[in-house]
Amino acid sequence: MKTYLIIGASSGIGLQLATTLAAEGNKVIGTFNTHPIDSTSANISYHSLNVMDAEFNLSFLPETLDGVIYCPGSINLKPFGRIKAEDFTNDFNLQVGGLIKILQATFPALKKSEHASIVVFSTVAVQVGMPFHTQVSASKGAIEGLTKALAAEWAPSIRVNCIAPSLTETPLAAQLLNTDEKKAAIALRHPLKKIGTAADIANMAAFLLSEKAGWITGQVLHVDGGMSTVKL
Repeated sequence: MKTYLIIGASSGIGLQLATTLAAEGNKVIGTFNTHPIDSTSANISYHSLNVMDAEFNLSFLPETLDGVIYCPGSINLKPFGRIKAEDFTNDFNLQVGGLIKILQATFPALKKSEHASIVVFSTVAVQVGMPFHTQVSASKGAIEGLTKALAAEWAPSIRVNCIAPSLTETPLAAQLLNTDEKKAAIALRHPLKKIGTAADIANMAAFLLSEKAGWITGQVLHVDGGMSTVKL
């Protein structure tokens, strides 16, 4: 049994991953900010945490962690000229600043594991230029750079990988998928002609955390229905 910390485990990909890892017999420590949740699994415990706080209490963590997964994110799509500088800063503080604080705080516990792994999330929009995606791409691009640099610095004891999905059917993306017409149009933009699910992304994350991925680090894996590499 391994012990994993999932930041943002109360909905979407984080919740799906928590459920998957717990079903495999692992202990999952999940955090939530605005969406408290009662777990039905004895292998999952939830704790309140706001990564935007200047300081936060992680006393609920054990001495050893086998993996950390950072899920908080946002999807704010606007024309570049309508985005204020502080909007970029707020996004960066959530998606990158919070990640940095969590990784620095959990590094001692990760070092004590024999097979530690970190999984973070980017977006297909970093690889493929898309209009109205400057705000999200700026922060996610930073995450991809951090992934590669930290994988080099923390090798060989801690693996660091990033998943870059296309739009997936989660609560975070609900406003973009709130009609059948929108879902159909977005599905058609992908070579596989469908929208990804939380399970699609969580399955890749679970693999990267496992020892089956023991020779994989510093990678940005595109789980995006083929959008980043296939042109039909």
